[in-house]
Amino acid sequence: MQHKINTVRRTFISLIGAGALLLGTSQLAAAGADQNQLVERAKFTVNDIVSKPDMGQLRRLLAISKGVVVFPQVLKAGFFIGGAGGSGVLLSRNEANEWSSPAFYTMGQGSIGLQFGAQAKELILVIMTEKGLKAIINNQVKLGGDLSAAVGPVGTTLGASTTTNLSADIFSFANSKGLFIGASVEGSVLSQKSAWNELYYGKPASTQDIVLLRSVSNPQSDGLKAALKAAEAP
Repeated sequence: MQHKINTVRRTFISLIGAGALLLGTSQLAAAGADQNQLVERAKFTVNDIVSKPDMGQLRRLLAISKGVVVFPQVLKAGFFIGGAGGSGVLLSRNEANEWSSPAFYTMGQGSIGLQFGAQAKELILVIMTEKGLKAIINNQVKLGGDLSAAVGPVGTTLGASTTTNLSADIFSFANSKGLFIGASVEGSVLSQKSAWNELYYGKPASTQDIVLLRSVSNPQSDGLKAALKAAEAP
């Protein structure tokens, strides 16, 4: 009799354990859905922005950049007092011109001035210096403060040689929708989303592990890396 009770007890405990494992797996998959979706949207953002006829200079800068931060959507709204925010991904280029896997970031901005309306924009920040890349990886940074930031040159009349004369740490390129007066990225703060990195890669991973050491990867980001490679000017 006791043997039967023990057997039932062990079976019950095993079922509880299996249920907990399945629940944990489903929760992890559900939690990772936001990260997968953001990476996929970042791929579409790259394809969308570089397809514009006046974005030739963006493509040239990508080909000699140290890295990039892609925000599929930055929302900004205000009436004299405004704010902005969005989630994005950071990737770096190594000496072999290969793009890393993505690390997750958020951007926040607050401003007071001549502003009216609302704006949703796709945004690409092209990182041109080692200083800029390391600062973003190691710290919470303020654009225009810790790092120099400038609106990226746009237009088909700019020659390829222009890229050698650009000295800012970061250049921003945006595809904006809506009405807004004053859309500079200066004053924006970039912050790491460490919890999202862990959800996306299934284990703890620092930004340095992802974009510099490249010790973790997720094949779901291959499309984004391919889009960035294809976007580089030949």
